[in-house]
Amino acid sequence: MSQNKLYLNPKNDLDKRVESLLDDLNLEEKIRLIRGKDFWTTEAIKRLGIPPFGMTDGPLGVAYHSSFKGNRTRFPATISLAATWNKELAFKMGQAMGKETKQAGRHQILGPGVNIIRSPLCGRNFEYLSEDPVLSSDIAAEIVKGIQSEGIASCIKHYLTNNSETKRTKISTEISERALQEIYVKNYKRIIEKSDPWGLMVCYNKINGTYGAENKNILTDILVDQLGFTGHTVTDWGAAQRTSGASACIKAGLSLEMPGSFILSRVYKKKKVQKALDSGEISEEDIDNIVRPLLRTFLRVGLLTQDRVSPKNIIDNPEHQAIARQIAEEGMVLLKNEDNFLPLDLNQINKIAILGPNTDTRFGKPFYGGSSAVVPPFEITPYEGIKNYVSNKAEIVSKPEEADVVFLIMGLDHGGHFILNLLLKREGDTEGSDRTTYALPDDQEKLIKETLGKNKNTVVILVAGSPINVSKWYDDVPALLNAWYPGMMGGDALARILFGEVSPSGKLPVTYPKKIDDHPAHKTERTFPGDLDKLKIYFDEGIYVGYRYFDKRNIEPFFPFGYGLSYTEFKMSNIQIDKSEVKRGETFTISVDVENIGKRNGAEIVQIYLSDEECSVDRPPKELQAFEKVYLELGEKKNIKIELDTSAFEFYSESEHKFKAEDGFFTIWVGSSSRNFPLSTKIKFQS
Repeated sequence: MSQNKLYLNPKNDLDKRVESLLDDLNLEEKIRLIRGKDFWTTEAIKRLGIPPFGMTDGPLGVAYHSSFKGNRTRFPATISLAATWNKELAFKMGQAMGKETKQAGRHQILGPGVNIIRSPLCGRNFEYLSEDPVLSSDIAAEIVKGIQSEGIASCIKHYLTNNSETKRTKISTEISERALQEIYVKNYKRIIEKSDPWGLMVCYNKINGTYGAENKNILTDILVDQLGFTGHTVTDWGAAQRTSGASACIKAGLSLEMPGSFILSRVYKKKKVQKALDSGEISEEDIDNIVRPLLRTFLRVGLLTQDRVSPKNIIDNPEHQAIARQIAEEGMVLLKNEDNFLPLDLNQINKIAILGPNTDTRFGKPFYGGSSAVVPPFEITPYEGIKNYVSNKAEIVSKPEEADVVFLIMGLDHGGHFILNLLLKREGDTEGSDRTTYALPDDQEKLIKETLGKNKNTVVILVAGSPINVSKWYDDVPALLNAWYPGMMGGDALARILFGEVSPSGKLPVTYPKKIDDHPAHKTERTFPGDLDKLKIYFDEGIYVGYRYFDKRNIEPFFPFGYGLSYTEFKMSNIQIDKSEVKRGETFTISVDVENIGKRNGAEIVQIYLSDEECSVDRPPKELQAFEKVYLELGEKKNIKIELDTSAFEFYSESEHKFKAEDGFFTIWVGSSSRNFPLSTKIKFQS
């Protein structure tokens, strides 16, 4: 093959390179490219020197089963990353995953998972980010930027409204146009605008009666025409099998069916595609339209021009492990700290008991939790982390009544092997099934009660990827810490938090209801898990997802969205905006002073919400529009500036089928959670 081909020179315009490569492919080769060869790679086109394009599961790191069974850095669950509210840290995690994907011999990592957390009981919440599209998209966009800075394709997923696992391959999400756009599409819209992801995974479920893989409204009208997506689309594994066929998926804009050579993926088989061509249902131009974005990704990752990498069996990278530890530390959320019980002073403690089902659990095992399972070279459990930290300064005892302090490591589990989860219907945080109860398992509730009866100095630590009902014992414990699934360095991070080497700075990316019936997704069974006879799940809450609903209905949550305690205290003051009135297309800057008035170094998250004073449609009382994490030493004060544009005023108009803002006054709220706003001011929008 000639080395003078336009598409082989990375200095040439990308779109021209894509067209040049497309012109060199014959029809038979194009058809071969749109269906995988095996479970993780596409077909090679040897005539043109196109090697297989390799993918690996994510998003907690490079998954074991899809990267030649290698050991990789296991980062904390991505809900923990969202709880850091730290965009710089999200970029670092993405960059590390991009490097490890390349070292694993793959070209794309199937992540981040960005589905809105609609219900506390979704089995896959631990893989996602938030109930709010602004927090979710701002964190996800940085992950994408980090991954792609290493020349590796990201793959945001699962598009669209795959917000539960029950009957996910058959169920239809029934949702209004406004809710679809304002909550779920907006999440993807902002990610695409901020980071230009090179790949996107299509969901299993139907959206208003049509499977995502053949849904032209979702894949072309919205994704490409409205949002300007430039990457390729790939099915979730086997997600095209229930569609009406090749012509519908091709016309809809589906680039790639995965996996190949497997019973689950037969829609894009050569004979079926050729039959659709012969019958006139599709044309070669239709094939070109779905191959073009796939070729764009091939060229973006240097598939034809870069040397192939021999995959490493073990990636034991201290720099990446330090990032994992920092995410675990900054993501842990201190939910209660009565009379400053934490942090503990090791000089005043002689004996410690470390108890509970997640005390020494290793979550980094093949398929644990589902496709996101990462197997690290080692994993520091809570028990190991605390024991190593206290070293010879305190004795570890097994009986709570003998200890000066008890650490109860409770929470959920990934339920063991993914396949067994499906067969045995195990309860937990896992792909393939949703939780059926908001409470801890009965034996854990009993253990907490019994332990408190023996020792009131009991700190409960939740290791889980979803909200949990803590109401039965919350009043009786002096301290409660949410550690999420803290990754391979989690034990170290936990010990550093408990003994005050690090001050907690995590904030909840989701609302914790007092009882599950208070939650908007759980008003009836039709809203969750859905009408399983009709195979429909109704998003009746509309735009009122998470805190929006609690605020609208004046329902007191157990813990509000954005909530989290620290070992120090902060004061926000002196709110300023650089304009009293803005016009469409303009930007404006909000500034606020943040001061550490406590007794330790720490970090606060400045959260900015907006409310529309008067509107022709119903709107939430307040909506998150921006946030910034600020680190402050004891006594330090900083001025934080955050810029917004007039999209912050917008809602989705169903009558006009577009986002719009109406003239009028808006209130800007600044605070530390969705229920704590020490500062506010007004601004006028004039179109």
